Amino acid sequence: MLRFLVPIIIVLILELYTFFSIRAITSNKFILIGFWVLTIVVYGIFFYQMSLTQREGRFSLSTGYAIGLALTVIVPKIFIFAILFIEDIFRFFASLFNYFQHSGMTVGEAIPSRRKFLSQLALGIAAIPFAGFLYGIFKGKYNYRVIRHTMFFDDLPDEFDGYTLTQISDIHSGSFDNKEKIEYAVDLINEQKSDIIVFTGDIVNAVAEEMYPWIDTFKRMEAKDGLYSILGNHDYGYYAYRTQEEIAGNHQKIEKVHKDIGFNLLLNEKRTLERNGQKLNILGVENWGASRHFPKRGSLKKATQDVVDGEFNILLSHDPSHFDYKEMEIREKEKKDPEVVTDETNIINFEKKIQLTLAGHTHGMQFGIEIPFLNFKWSPVKYRYPRWAGLYEEAGKYLHVNRGFGVLAFPGRVGIWPEITVIELKKRKNIA
Repeated sequence: MLRFLVPIIIVLILELYTFFSIRAITSNKFILIGFWVLTIVVYGIFFYQMSLTQREGRFSLSTGYAIGLALTVIVPKIFIFAILFIEDIFRFFASLFNYFQHSGMTVGEAIPSRRKFLSQLALGIAAIPFAGFLYGIFKGKYNYRVIRHTMFFDDLPDEFDGYTLTQISDIHSGSFDNKEKIEYAVDLINEQKSDIIVFTGDIVNAVAEEMYPWIDTFKRMEAKDGLYSILGNHDYGYYAYRTQEEIAGNHQKIEKVHKDIGFNLLLNEKRTLERNGQKLNILGVENWGASRHFPKRGSLKKATQDVVDGEFNILLSHDPSHFDYKEMEIREKEKKDPEVVTDETNIINFEKKIQLTLAGHTHGMQFGIEIPFLNFKWSPVKYRYPRWAGLYEEAGKYLHVNRGFGVLAFPGRVGIWPEITVIELKKRKNIA
């Protein structure tokens, strides 16, 4: 119970500061009472939906909107608190000084109008994130962007010079609520006319049934050399079911979903594309990453067992922390699970060269700031996943992290838009 005490106190402080800022502007009882009624309703909806989520083990669409409602209401209040709290600190020390220097008169008595002005300022500033969250929920999550990269490699086979691939990731179909927008996104994918389409995991939030209404939409995706996919951590249904039999049953349904769409699902496997005797390998591993909380089923050794040195390899691996994680801590209960791979290494140090790794998973936290012409990007997720969006290079190996196609939990995107990535592979010697 103590773990809930601090969040409750913080929320109560935010609500009180917001209430007093409104009261400084108006004494209308209907507005003041309405504030508390609305506050109680928002928290009531949030806690009710979260209790359902905990019991069912999955994020429903209604849970997402409850989270969105709560964040839209709470986050702006942080700005109100910050402005008024700083003013309170200033007024406290100024009042003490004034009290001892000027016969007991306090700053609060001398300038009573300042609180009203700051309250108006705080509410005005709070309106900016409030509007931003509303935009993110109703428009931002379907604001699809096509992001293009041209990548040069010394060892790319000549026959694959100019080869193009489209990457999507983190569909999270359980959060969809607008068929027209999803159909538009699939059309946008097809418009790229890439040689290959790859999907880097998390096709659902938790259970296979979430994807059933969308199979016909996504099966319209087309690419000359086919569609390839892997699983993400959410595709295992590990927190939605109670027994191993249920988890295994969901896994079979997930595999069938991929097949019905037309994906070649890679489960620690390799597929080879060949042009005039030259080869390009598409490798796909099951989920593997630094987090202790997600299933670890990925095996680079299995996926590359038939790879010959000198071949060009593109790896699909859902979690970008697989690229360069530093620790290999496996919990005791995981060691007892025969499905957990314990001999894994990171991609950078792997014995066989993997020229390009494609990942997703982070969503860019669905919140952040990007200014392309300044080459600036920031999201809070960077403190958990240092490689969280875009292209990265180390030791001559490249990683691309897709910002995601769908959403999870918060039903919107603010500043970090859904991404369709198009990558063109070029032979370095052919640079003009």
